Amino acid sequence: MADKLNCIDLFCGCGGLSKGFLDAGYNVLVGVDNNQPALDTFKLNHKGGVPLNADLSKQETFDKIKELSGGNSIDVIIAGPPCQGFSLTGPRNFDDPRNKLYLAVIEMVRQYQPKAFIIENVPGMATLYNGEIKNEILRRFRAMNYNIECKILCAADYGVPQTRKRLIFMGVQSDIGKPKFPNPILSPEDYVTCKDAISDLPSLVDDLGSEESSYSEEPKTEYQKKMRGNCNILHNHVGTRHTQLVIDTISLVPEGGNYKDLPSGWGESRKFHEAWTRYDGNKPSKTIDTGHRNHFHYKWNRVPTIREDARLQSFPDDFIFVGTKTQQNRQVGNAVPPLLGFALGNAIKSIINEAKDGKN
Repeated sequence: MADKLNCIDLFCGCGGLSKGFLDAGYNVLVGVDNNQPALDTFKLNHKGGVPLNADLSKQETFDKIKELSGGNSIDVIIAGPPCQGFSLTGPRNFDDPRNKLYLAVIEMVRQYQPKAFIIENVPGMATLYNGEIKNEILRRFRAMNYNIECKILCAADYGVPQTRKRLIFMGVQSDIGKPKFPNPILSPEDYVTCKDAISDLPSLVDDLGSEESSYSEEPKTEYQKKMRGNCNILHNHVGTRHTQLVIDTISLVPEGGNYKDLPSGWGESRKFHEAWTRYDGNKPSKTIDTGHRNHFHYKWNRVPTIREDARLQSFPDDFIFVGTKTQQNRQVGNAVPPLLGFALGNAIKSIINEAKDGKN
């Protein structure tokens, strides 16, 4: 096996993707974002990883990343750039300034020439303008001597108790190998469910809990044991104080139901697809949101806590979120599930190591 590979995480947020790479044995050198609370969480949970609050569209940021990398080679770049600009500019205006952050990732790969890279985005990008944006991204990287493919992956296939889907671009230097996406480790009938993930956590029926508390019972499932690890303090498990009307409304939604199941006259303020959605304890959760209070616990009449959502995202219990509750919700909801990152990190490591073994 090769020595530890070095990676940097662009648009890292709190570092869900790089947490997966860290667990896969990578050195995470630098995490770049412009959201300071998310960077504070990144710093707390990525020992040795340097957080950098900077504008990725500026060359000075590229130079700073190189400096913070301490002379180490940057073997892998992982990134989750926003793609809102593309929906406005279209394929003919790919280089429009509104796309500067996505273009910065392409430029970063061009300058640093990593062995491989991962770019993740929303599934809708694959079909935007009949796939022309996706095809232009593929074309540009291929012109830079990278073998690159893209695929929509479902997090539940990799042990995450959530049906979150992400579009993943995987690029590998052409003289190293070709992209090979990780095979699913679970089939739909074996998916980790909401109940599998969070049924051991205190109900918070009688009190709202605190930022640091104790587990009230032993783990019930293998997933819960995995998430707890050696952690003996329960972090970020704090309930939300709802009005009685909201509690009463939630109580009328059956497990796995939504606003369509409410009696006439109830929940009239929210009528859209995800409104008043109660999780089904026997299925993975829907995609975790960023705290808009549309999703509810499968059993208790409240929104999930930060820790419950973190479990559903596959963050281990010793991954601590900092900032206000609103900021923490955003960090969890915007993150790539670490177990999906772990699968991708291992896939890339295998490609690079196979190439190295072939040359020895």
